[in-house]
Amino acid sequence: MRLLLSLFALLISFAHAQAPAPGPAASAPAPKPSTEFSSYKLGVGDVITIQVVGEDDLKREKVRLSDAGTLSFPYLGEIRVRGMTVGELEDFITKGLKGRYLLNPQVTVTMAEYRNFFVNGLVDKPGGYPYTPGLTVRKAISIAGGFKERASREKINVIREDDPKGMSVRIALDALIQPGDIITVEESFF
Repeated sequence: MRLLLSLFALLISFAHAQAPAPGPAASAPAPKPSTEFSSYKLGVGDVITIQVVGEDDLKREKVRLSDAGTLSFPYLGEIRVRGMTVGELEDFITKGLKGRYLLNPQVTVTMAEYRNFFVNGLVDKPGGYPYTPGLTVRKAISIAGGFKERASREKINVIREDDPKGMSVRIALDALIQPGDIITVEESFF
């Protein structure tokens, strides 16, 4: 028994010798903000699909948001979704259905089609085109048929859909655009 007590005491002293010196408690590194969720804000003309797992009667496929940025959903009525992200809309519908209608609704909202962006000015085919994530000004101009002969590669302006004043600002060829943006390619004088 004495031998066991001695071994136990030896193990305890060894463990204390290996332990870090007392000091302020180490804290886990702060989590980085998640970038895996979309920050894309829904707007007029977007087309979405809504599914509730196990509830086929609540499925809504390819619903285009109204001119007011709303959609109609069973049990919840008309929902103003303009300015929400897909994740925020999922949360809103989940909270609206939970309890009164379903015990644990699992809602998925997906983008079926983004609203258009527009290119005008000195491009071969001015007009509205479907947006795709990661679209740059250079790619948008290519989609619109490319520059005309007298087009300026530096005098390119954009009006952002979310700018309440509708200010036209200069933009670089490699800048990202958003749905609803209006790109104007001006004439070069040299």
